[in-house]
Amino acid sequence: MTDFRPDPAFAAGSIAAAEWPLCHVRLQDDARFPWLILIPRVTGAVELEDLSLEQRAMLMEETVRAGALVRRLGEVEKLNVGAIGNVTAQLHLHVVGRRRDDGLWPDPVWGRGPAVPYAVEVRARLLAILAGG
Repeated sequence: MTDFRPDPAFAAGSIAAAEWPLCHVRLQDDARFPWLILIPRVTGAVELEDLSLEQRAMLMEETVRAGALVRRLGEVEKLNVGAIGNVTAQLHLHVVGRRRDDGLWPDPVWGRGPAVPYAVEVRARLLAILAGG
């Protein structure tokens, strides 16, 4: 895992937030949704099958951990978890908090409308939550 680098495309819409045992964790910079991105630090991983059995189990545990944190970042009725990868092939999971009144409900969030960046002070508060979680 020492040669790991997140795809540069992630820098355009998200902020590095934490390093967990398997994943590099990023906060999606979109105040419309509490949203984390988990990127396993496994060089060359594109699909779940590229992870070992142990890494897949760890990814599931870290996904559950991310869901709990997403619920602390904002009001959440439903967690959406997706590993789409059509734009950025590097294996990553989105953990997105949704509400019936979020403006896009029940449609998916990907590619829907311009992101609304967090205010500086809100971003700092959320990153502090993530650093402690």
